[in-house]
Amino acid sequence: MAEATEAAAQTPWEPPLAGSEVEHLLGALNRLRTTFRWKTDDLDAEGLSRTVGASALTLGNLLKHLACAEDEKFGMALSGAAYGPPWAGMVDFDGSPHDYMFSTDGMGPAELYRGWDEAVRRSDQRLQVALAHQGLDQRVALGADEGLEVSLRRLLYDLVEEYGRHTGHADLLREAVDGRVGEDPPQGWSAVSGNSPVGISPGK
Repeated sequence: MAEATEAAAQTPWEPPLAGSEVEHLLGALNRLRTTFRWKTDDLDAEGLSRTVGASALTLGNLLKHLACAEDEKFGMALSGAAYGPPWAGMVDFDGSPHDYMFSTDGMGPAELYRGWDEAVRRSDQRLQVALAHQGLDQRVALGADEGLEVSLRRLLYDLVEEYGRHTGHADLLREAVDGRVGEDPPQGWSAVSGNSPVGISPGK
């Protein structure tokens, strides 16, 4: 039992074996976030800008895009709140935000890591408040203008899907940079770059 407890402490991103729906959804999201952050961690500007094949996608692009997705799902889509820093005033989200959401022009590694780390922290804070208020079945702002009934459950599944897609991209990109491969971070992993909200916290 002690060995199992110690192993679990070294892999806090693992979902529960038999938990509630909320616990499994959050567990799946946390494992994907952690794996993505591991795949993008500890790189310089060259590593974050590496491409594969004909695609222009980079790990730096993905860090920015998923930071924006976090704020979109648990900001605007959840409550209808306008985009705040660092997105507010930087792009017309009613127009065509796709290029902006992936563009890293003028952004260095420290800014990209910080942007993702802070966006995940904001998401988690907003999500915990929402779950404590009315749970997964509550109606959220997404779709309200069209008269659609969209639940918080839908937002969570959407973000899990988004991370699943882009963590697969990150697998290929990171292997091309320095050969890092693997399905999950190694036991005891913590981020080297930035101040990550996932992985093993400093001091554990």
